[in-house]
Amino acid sequence: MVNVRRWQIVFVLTGMLFLGFAQTSWAASAQPFVFGVILVGPYNDHGWSEAHYVAGKYVEKNLAGAKMIWLDKLNPADRKGTTLDQVVSDMVSKGAKVIFTTSDDFKDETRLAAQKYKDVIFIHISGDDVWTGKAPKNLGNYMGRMEYAKAIAGCAAALSTQTGKIGYLGPLINDETRRLAASAYLGARYAWTNYRGKKANELKFDVKWIGFWFNIPGVTLDPTKVSNDFFAAGTDVLMSGIDTNEALVQAGQKAKTGMKVSAVPYDFRDACREAPTVCLGVPYFNWGPGYLKLVKAVQAGTWKQSFEWAAPDWKDINNLDASAVGFLPGPGLSAEAKKKVDEFTQGLASGKIVLFQGPLKFQDGSVFLKEGEKATDKQIWYLPQLLEGMSGASK
Repeated sequence: MVNVRRWQIVFVLTGMLFLGFAQTSWAASAQPFVFGVILVGPYNDHGWSEAHYVAGKYVEKNLAGAKMIWLDKLNPADRKGTTLDQVVSDMVSKGAKVIFTTSDDFKDETRLAAQKYKDVIFIHISGDDVWTGKAPKNLGNYMGRMEYAKAIAGCAAALSTQTGKIGYLGPLINDETRRLAASAYLGARYAWTNYRGKKANELKFDVKWIGFWFNIPGVTLDPTKVSNDFFAAGTDVLMSGIDTNEALVQAGQKAKTGMKVSAVPYDFRDACREAPTVCLGVPYFNWGPGYLKLVKAVQAGTWKQSFEWAAPDWKDINNLDASAVGFLPGPGLSAEAKKKVDEFTQGLASGKIVLFQGPLKFQDGSVFLKEGEKATDKQIWYLPQLLEGMSGASK
C-alpha cells in the first residue's frame, strides 16, 4: 500500500514537472518575434515611408507572432540630435531580432550598427554594402527594381502630354535618383517615338532637384514652388521622384483653375487618391512580400546575407503578395493610353523592349552604351550622369 502511494506521488510530481515544462516552453514559443523598422519620413506621408510602414503591417498580418516596432521622421529636421545608433539600441533593448533601415542616408550608420550589434540582422533598403564587400556578415541589402515601374510611368506621361514638356521633380542627386529619372525618361522617349510617332528631340524632359527626399523648410527647395514653376513654364505632365505628394497636389489645384495638367506621383500605391482626376498612375514599391520573406528567414535561422534587387512579378505587377514593384493606372489616364501602357508593360516583361540598350549617350555627349550593347546591372545601378535628351543637373 505504501509502495502504491509512493508511485502515485512520483507520477503526480512527474506530471506536474512535465506540465510546468510544457507551459514554460509554450510561453517561450508564444513570445512575439520583434522586428524594427526605421523610417526617414513620416509614417503617413502617402509616399516612401508609409509604403515601408504598410510593409511592416503586412508582416504582422501574415506571420503569426510577428510584432513591428518602428520610429519615423529620423532626419535632421524632425529629430535633431537623434542618431540611428540610439534608435537601434532602443529597438534591440525591446527584443528586435531584425531591423530594417529604410533610407540611402542611413547607409554608413547601418553598417556601424551591424558591427556593434552582431546578434541582430540588419536589412538596409536601397544600399549596396553587400555588393561592394563592405557589409558585416549580419547586414543585407534589399531593393525593388523601380526602374521598370518608372519606365512605365514615363510611358504614361508621354502618351498624355499635349505640350511635349514633361517635368521631373527630383529629391537629392545620387546614383539611385539619376537611374530612376533616366528610367522615366527612357520610357517616355519610347512611347513618344514608337506610339506617337514623334521625333525624340521634340520631347522635353526637364529634371529639377529639391535637395532632399522631402521638403525641409530653409534647407531644400520648396517642392510646391518648384511644381508651380514647372506648370508656369508650360509643363503639362509632372512626374515626382520625391517621397511626398506635392506634385500631384499642385496639379490637382491647377486643374481646378482650368489648366490642362496631370501628374504621376511616386512610391505609395494609394497616392492617386489625393487628386484622382489628374493622376495618370503611380509607380510604387510593394515592400510587404520582401519584408515577410526576410523576417521569416531570420526567424527560422535560415537567413543568408544577400544583395537583392527584386524584379516585378511579370504575371501581375500589381499582385500585392508577389510583386516588389508595380504601376497602378490612375483615373486621369485615358483608355487609349492605358492600352498602350499595357502593351509597353508586356514588352518589358517579354524582353522585347529593352530600354537600357545602345546607342545611348550621357548628358555630356560621352558614350554610355554602344549600338546594341545592353547595360549591366552595375552600369544601371551606378549611373553617373543623366542621359542625352534630359535637361537638369547630373551632380
